[in-house]
Amino acid sequence: MRKNEYAIVDIETTGGNASRSRITEICIIIHDGIKVIDRWETLVNPQKEIPLPIFALTGINNEMVAGAPIFDDIAEKVLELLEGRIFVAHNVNFDHSFVKHELEHAGLKWTTRKLCTVRAARKVRPGLPSYSLGNLCRTLDIPLTRAHRAGGDADATAILLSRLLLWDEAGEIAKMIKRNSHDQNLPPHLPQSEFEQLPEKPGVYYFYNQVGKVVYVGKAKNIKKRVAQHFSGHKITPQRQNFMRDIHSISHEVCGTEFMALLLECCEIRKLWPLHNRALKKFEPKFGLYHYQARSGYQYLGIGKLAKGQACVEHFFSLHEGVNLLLSLAGEFSIDHRFCHYGVQDAGDFIIKSNTSNLPDIKQHNAKVEKAMEHITSNRSSFGIVDKGRSVEERSCIWVENGHFYGMGYMPSDVGITEALQIKDYVTPHHSNRYIMQLITGYAEKHPGRVLRAEVPAEE
Repeated sequence: MRKNEYAIVDIETTGGNASRSRITEICIIIHDGIKVIDRWETLVNPQKEIPLPIFALTGINNEMVAGAPIFDDIAEKVLELLEGRIFVAHNVNFDHSFVKHELEHAGLKWTTRKLCTVRAARKVRPGLPSYSLGNLCRTLDIPLTRAHRAGGDADATAILLSRLLLWDEAGEIAKMIKRNSHDQNLPPHLPQSEFEQLPEKPGVYYFYNQVGKVVYVGKAKNIKKRVAQHFSGHKITPQRQNFMRDIHSISHEVCGTEFMALLLECCEIRKLWPLHNRALKKFEPKFGLYHYQARSGYQYLGIGKLAKGQACVEHFFSLHEGVNLLLSLAGEFSIDHRFCHYGVQDAGDFIIKSNTSNLPDIKQHNAKVEKAMEHITSNRSSFGIVDKGRSVEERSCIWVENGHFYGMGYMPSDVGITEALQIKDYVTPHHSNRYIMQLITGYAEKHPGRVLRAEVPAEE
């Protein structure tokens, strides 16, 4: 390793992520910590069309790169310039992801320490209005003669690095480039102080974008460790790169147990619908079992799509799941299928064609339907789950009422519980859904010693 030598890199590309886009221009400037000692720049044939918006931004078109070398032809030169030096760029993870991907594609292995001049500038010159390269150059009076071209941006970044090294009396840059530092893996706009203050405890963490909107909610057994995992590795998918660019701030909430964190995560995702939470969104129920009485006086059961403001007896993730339950109820309680609607309009696997002859006695029929409804609601018990809290002075608690998740919270550990219903006084209400109840039911079955059961009259 050359002592404190930096390879300042800027690239232009055909798009925003390394997995689908290619490099069209690269400039590498070698800096010894005081001054520039070498410089190399070239156009690169990306072997694909350059989109018009990219041409409008950079001025690089297909004709300009047609006779340029492909990256494989310059890979050895690039590696020679980068090897043993600290990789520097403005928003370093973007440039690093492209160069590493192209070198790997050329069959060359390369690892290095990184330094992001966005993050370095935030540390050495905090409080500036903007840390984009263009705005930093205007604020700090750094010449930027060819913006959005690799050479022009690299030259400006080299001057910026020289000044940051000169101004860095606290040694922040030296800390940033240590091998065990998490700093360079963090998103460019995320203050390291926010990462460092994360606790190593169970809980929920929130990522915010530039305007303070939550874009991701996650749960963890160890918040700090889990957050660090988001920013490690070398994933080059568009989703990850967009995710990293969006993160400007982090907050967290410590929970008593990992299970409490899981429930809070589910509730928060349902409430906030963050942009980058995809996995749990698919667990939202889409269909419901409805119970209603027609003008004729006959009671009906039906499976249909959930609608706001329309109460249903039960929720389902799929039409198939709802239809199966309704078929089972109709069979068990001898309900005439003509009074069961199965969620579709035309004849199909679950449709039984109806006629209006020989209708059942209305009182007997309605009694059967009501019995089926009683069967469903009678299986909805009320119970609480009490577990360890965030400290020895408290315990976590969950309350389920009539088969629905009511809420969760914390109670003082010295409170004596004489009946389960007391738990309800200590919880914060949350919306229930089928997925949350599946989690709670599974947890209660696995840990029966933490469950306190109660009899609460069913809701009218």
